[in-house]
Amino acid sequence: MWRGVLTLLLGAGVAHLGPLVLGPFLSRLYGPEVFGLFHLASAIGGNLAVVACARYEFALPLARSEAEAGALRALCMRVLITLTMVTLGAASAAVWWFEAAWPLAVPALVASLGALSLWTLEATRLERFGALARARVVQFWGGGLLQLGLGWLQAGLWSLLLGPIVAAAAAAFGLRRICQQAAAPALSGPQQGSETVDWKAAAHEHRDFPLFNTPHAFLGALQDTLSLAIITAWAGPAAAGVWGLALRYLKAPATLAGGAVSQVLYPALGASGLATPAARDQVRRIMRVLFALGLTLGLCIFALSNWALPALLGEGWEAAGPLGQALALYVALHFVASPLGVVTLAWRAQAWALRASIVGQVLFVCALAAGLWAPIDHLGPMNSAAWAVSVAMALYFGWYFWRLWHWPVQPVVDAQPARE
Repeated sequence: MWRGVLTLLLGAGVAHLGPLVLGPFLSRLYGPEVFGLFHLASAIGGNLAVVACARYEFALPLARSEAEAGALRALCMRVLITLTMVTLGAASAAVWWFEAAWPLAVPALVASLGALSLWTLEATRLERFGALARARVVQFWGGGLLQLGLGWLQAGLWSLLLGPIVAAAAAAFGLRRICQQAAAPALSGPQQGSETVDWKAAAHEHRDFPLFNTPHAFLGALQDTLSLAIITAWAGPAAAGVWGLALRYLKAPATLAGGAVSQVLYPALGASGLATPAARDQVRRIMRVLFALGLTLGLCIFALSNWALPALLGEGWEAAGPLGQALALYVALHFVASPLGVVTLAWRAQAWALRASIVGQVLFVCALAAGLWAPIDHLGPMNSAAWAVSVAMALYFGWYFWRLWHWPVQPVVDAQPARE
């Protein structure tokens, strides 16, 4: 397991250097207002993209055969195409309503990110961790370099939007090719024609994913969308740009560690589908490591962000420094929670996870709105909102971690029959 984690961690580390290294150049090409509109459009597209396959792709690591995996892939593609077409129709109407072309980027984001999610989970099932690491590099470095190149051409908001769309599509195509090559030996032989791909049966078999995990994922992404919409409406696009770019840097370690650990932990826990004592002990060991790293991260952010973020981003981004300090506690706890989201997936506790996530998302949005509406005088609206988010989410994550730590286990039943 840890070998796969280290492979993905190395690849993700190189990949996430892209936005972090290129960010200071981009922040000097585009002001906070353009970044605010970019983050809002990306949040809407990303919100839909996380459910573009109705989360059926997350059943791929649990597939018991190539036939079942093929059925799930066919099902995911049908759902993805349908949602992309629906989004395209809605985006066309939005172009007329807002008298702006940027809504047309939303269906392109849905298609490219949805396809990338599908082939990422298929590569996870096939344990092609090296390919996953390379795909991350293509996605993040490619997107940032495209944004930078188009920025020098002064393409405006579309410079920021086209970069992640093209890069995600390229990463998805590369993973698809590698997965097809890896699955080819299993599909060869005399039994190839006897297997039937029944995507309808797969849809029924794994119906918990669209019923529970889809609203869970959608509401999780909706938190970011609503946050940016509230900030844009209350404080303007520039404030939304500072919030979005500051969180990109602050959450980078959580994204890095979370993706690497969860992609390896999920199939390891999902092998039995049960919360056995051994599985819970494994989760506890990972939580201890994450707590130590998260505490260190939070202290570093609080100590350094006040001068580091403005110096990194350049003129016009001074507000990012105190904002980072206020969000340090939330970011540290998010670092711990991010990889643990797959635990309830593997243990088939998606209904509980959905209820828990709704509580956390409501707390987050309400705390943000309360801080903006009734700010502390010496902090100002944005910093007051950030401190309110940190305090509210500390309460929520404390309860969430306690529940995972004390999750009820199912003892392993002896396979040998009892003597009479």
